[in-house]
Amino acid sequence: MTSNHPVLDRRGLLAMTTATLAMSVMPKAMAQASRGPVKIGVIADQSGPYADNGGPGSALAARMAIEDRGGSVLGRKIELLVADDQNKPDIGVSIALRWVDQDGVDMITGGSASSIALATQDVMKRRNKPYLLAGTASSDLTNGACSPMGQQWVIDTYSLPKATAQALIKQGQDTWFFLTVDYTFGKQWQLDTTKFITEAGGRVVGSVLHPLNTTDFSSFLLQAQASKAKVIALANSGSDFGNAVKQAQEFGIPQGGQTLAPLGLYINQVHSLGLDAAKGLTLTTPFYWDQSDETRAFAKRFMAAFGGRPPNEAQAGTYSAVSHYLKAVEAAGTTDGPAVVAKMRELPINDFSMKDVRIREDGQVMRPMYLAEVKSKEASKYPYDYYTIKSTIPAEQAWRPASESTCTLLRRT
Repeated sequence: MTSNHPVLDRRGLLAMTTATLAMSVMPKAMAQASRGPVKIGVIADQSGPYADNGGPGSALAARMAIEDRGGSVLGRKIELLVADDQNKPDIGVSIALRWVDQDGVDMITGGSASSIALATQDVMKRRNKPYLLAGTASSDLTNGACSPMGQQWVIDTYSLPKATAQALIKQGQDTWFFLTVDYTFGKQWQLDTTKFITEAGGRVVGSVLHPLNTTDFSSFLLQAQASKAKVIALANSGSDFGNAVKQAQEFGIPQGGQTLAPLGLYINQVHSLGLDAAKGLTLTTPFYWDQSDETRAFAKRFMAAFGGRPPNEAQAGTYSAVSHYLKAVEAAGTTDGPAVVAKMRELPINDFSMKDVRIREDGQVMRPMYLAEVKSKEASKYPYDYYTIKSTIPAEQAWRPASESTCTLLRRT
């Protein structure tokens, strides 16, 4: 057959030959990739101030979710990788880059410092890989820094303090002083909480920043005490929170009439403090192990493998995130990041802690929250019987509304 087109030059012929070769080997390469494992990575603080908030417990929860799927999906083995970011952004980001660029990791989950999460979310966005947050709290992750690959499964600095601040101000606790950890997470928490305080008719009379993982809170607590604020808001977590509360007790601050208000509190922190120190604290939480038959059944399995300790909010959220991701991979028939994330939004979340919950376009898992109060030692009837659930906060009231968001992914009406 003849053609009216000019004869191809060497470069054109070479290009056609290269393209033909690429097409011929592509099915083989795809088949080889499909036989490889689906890799899930858990990055979190495994040994530092936030280790008890997630750490080994979150790794266990991810492993349980994989085991509950039978250890495979789409005929491929599921492999779990676990790393310690040591609360250092350079270490956390380097792990994420190595995992996705060299080790073929398909999804990363975890919760640690917000500074690490913000940088890692940007890495995962550029690589089109899902990043499922389960413990990191900065609300900017689903607001100004939102990503089509990022999802918030547990808590943020908007949802946690909202109900707590409103409840305390209704009780007349209308002057506040902040004790805030000095990095992105703490500063965002103070900013978000200040909004709720002023909207409810309260006012902030002062604040002080403290270093991450400090052991001496004396100078900071003296400033809070001298402020005469009715409420001392603790915008920190992990061992920082525990040390601050214990030293506040030693200074006689609660005994002097000032209320300590944790802006976020995990059950493992309550356990570390003891009910004598923690009783009466008001908190907002997305999960309580003793809330229903289903949560108790999951907790029983978890406790059997975790030295009798129940799952906290981040650990239960890690299970939910990994489980839903694997369901979406199965339904999508692929591990391609954008396709899996689209399927995760399409499918409702149904597990032991959530029913018919959807993921919003900004990545926010629209789950309800709960206002709780820590029990006294006398009211606690068995191990880890620590919370009284006071009320349920519907998702639309708990999380930042679309009308207030700066996330460009949200459809606004």
